[in-house]
Amino acid sequence: MLNWRRDPGYEQKMLHYEQRKMQHELGKTQHELRMNDNRIAIERSKERTKQLENEIEQLRQETARLRQINAKERALSDSIRRLCFPPESSSIPQTSIEPGSKPSLPS
Repeated sequence: MLNWRRDPGYEQKMLHYEQRKMQHELGKTQHELRMNDNRIAIERSKERTKQLENEIEQLRQETARLRQINAKERALSDSIRRLCFPPESSSIPQTSIEPGSKPSLPS
């Protein structure tokens, strides 16, 4: 019959093994949680990017609309100036050039 004895450090080795195994599982779980957080952050970033792109497009359309309005207003303003204030109108009274007319005197 063999004289069998258990390794005196066996229990401690098994305890260390179980601790390392649990630490590994904990690290793996923490890694999965970080990866999931990163996926969520990426999705939120994509959604925010899409919102910003939509806002930029709306701003571009609004800018184009305002440019059209400004162009129409400038054209209208130019027309009003031409019609209401023709170049020949002036604050200096015009002198008559008809023969026999007298110059008008300012009052």
